[in-house]
Amino acid sequence: MTGKILSLMIVVCAAVAGGALYYLQVYAYYEEVEATGEDVRMTAEGSGEPEVIAYDGFDGIDADSSPIRYRACFTTPTPLAELSEAYQPYEGAVPLEAPGWFECFDAGALGAKLENGSALAFMGEENIQYGIDRIVAVAEDGQGWVWHQINHCGEVVFDGQPAPEDCPEPPDRY
Repeated sequence: MTGKILSLMIVVCAAVAGGALYYLQVYAYYEEVEATGEDVRMTAEGSGEPEVIAYDGFDGIDADSSPIRYRACFTTPTPLAELSEAYQPYEGAVPLEAPGWFECFDAGALGAKLENGSALAFMGEENIQYGIDRIVAVAEDGQGWVWHQINHCGEVVFDGQPAPEDCPEPPDRY
């Protein structure tokens, strides 16, 4: 009888721990990002400085636990052709998965749009935090998405290597 009780306790503890781990990964650390009017910025082709673009319907989430947990969705009235003339493209954009409950950000569908050319990725802001770029993607219909992605400087430095020559000096603590 003691063996059955111990086995049951182990199973119950494992189920509780698994449920807690799931909750912590998917829900606990995320917070809603309040729109400020300057949430969607793209780096201008000429000046190299981020500029706010016209947008509406902003919905975003972020977490202090990781700099790459930022995700946002919006719409813009600005035509994609106009955006592509005025702002820097971003090569190698790979949208990161968002929690399932944040329904407006579907990384798989967005990745397919980027691959088939019905959406374009732009540099939102380089090194928004050392080694992390903010990427903005916009589809032909005006739907837009924002996420953070590790840049080539971050990949090297976060791996414990010295910063490449074309990268800014990393801070003492990143």
